[in-house]
Amino acid sequence: MRNIDWYQDFVDLRYRPSKTDVVCLFRFEPSEAISRIEAVGRIASESSAGTWTTLTNLPKTIEKVKARSFEIDGNFVKVAYPGDIWEPANVPQLLSGIAGNIFGMKALKNLRLVDVSLPSSYIKYFRGPEFGIQGIRKILNVYKRPITGAVAKPKIGWSAEEHAKIAYDTWIGGFDLVKDDENLTSTWFNKFEDRVKICSKMRDKAEKETGKRKSALINITGETRLMIKRAKRLHDFGFEYAMIDVVTVGISALQTLREICHDYKLAIHAHRAMHAAFDRNPKHGLSMLFLAKICRLIGVDQLHIGTVVGKLAGTRHEVLDIKNEVTSKSIKDRKSRMLRQNWNNIKSVLPVSSGGIHPGIIPDVLEMMGTDIALLVSGGIHGHPGGTCGGARAAIQSIEATMQNIPLRQYAKSHPELSAALDKWGRVRPQ
Repeated sequence: MRNIDWYQDFVDLRYRPSKTDVVCLFRFEPSEAISRIEAVGRIASESSAGTWTTLTNLPKTIEKVKARSFEIDGNFVKVAYPGDIWEPANVPQLLSGIAGNIFGMKALKNLRLVDVSLPSSYIKYFRGPEFGIQGIRKILNVYKRPITGAVAKPKIGWSAEEHAKIAYDTWIGGFDLVKDDENLTSTWFNKFEDRVKICSKMRDKAEKETGKRKSALINITGETRLMIKRAKRLHDFGFEYAMIDVVTVGISALQTLREICHDYKLAIHAHRAMHAAFDRNPKHGLSMLFLAKICRLIGVDQLHIGTVVGKLAGTRHEVLDIKNEVTSKSIKDRKSRMLRQNWNNIKSVLPVSSGGIHPGIIPDVLEMMGTDIALLVSGGIHGHPGGTCGGARAAIQSIEATMQNIPLRQYAKSHPELSAALDKWGRVRPQ
């Protein structure tokens, strides 16, 4: 039978990527009756210049624009994409290639985009984070310990006035930040405009009483033009941050808001709501490592990465790989896990650990991640027997004990708020 497809023309095991190639690491599983060579040929073909059959005519540029699967290791393959096929500063177009049709091909039982290595010729078009870790620490005047924050819980249902009162108690208890949760934007009982105004008054009050900087992560998520209006309101009321659900708003909207937030000097707090729809299945979809890399490229300043010991899925090595990716100046190639990446002048992102944290497990989080993080302790302060203020103090006391290398139970003997937290939660790890 005459050959009708040309997938294997996109496999070249002798190829060595050029310095301008975008290189992707995929985990793949061929469908029944599909060989591994056929499978990786389809990945490179469908995500670049190929199609299902041989063509009568081809452009003269074909060898310059086609991707090549060049290294196969078990169920992992590396694919090199010529830099010429990518439009500068257009992340949606990049995703349409390396994370597009290939995920729906019948010849692949499973496909997962594990990582991408972006060349300097590509990342030079992006701002990256406006502030980075050190810039965030300067805003809040917090330089040694973790930055602390909490979501008002339950996450939705409070009026704007009640929400602001919880924020005040959180600040007075010693926390730096209060945060909206991912599904709170603007409702009839808690309008965005009211929440911003009332929280700004409570922030000013808390700053005057404590003598310390306080701020809020207020959620502007919505239609792009609406987010632009909301960002301006945050700026007008003296807030330093805009919170965005970066996955649900989409990459193009995030790129637009990065520019708007630059104009208003707002840091971007990136909530990753909906990420698990793409990354939780270890055999298919996109990795959170990849999503985190894209967020750093575009320019968020803070990003949720998980806790390991909290209520959300994520293994130790997955979470630490993400932390290293968003904080390091460069990453070395790690076989079947991470690709080489030089971030050049792109600033670091502050990792955010959240989801089921309470004072009893704060030492576990800090032992894994260090202190250059934002620590969100929400239910773990609002559920404290002494209320939100007492819970915030208990969390601060847990941080103090950990940084001084003092066992929590010992420190709790002279710190009643921490003692009450340990009596309620102990060292339980939420499910």
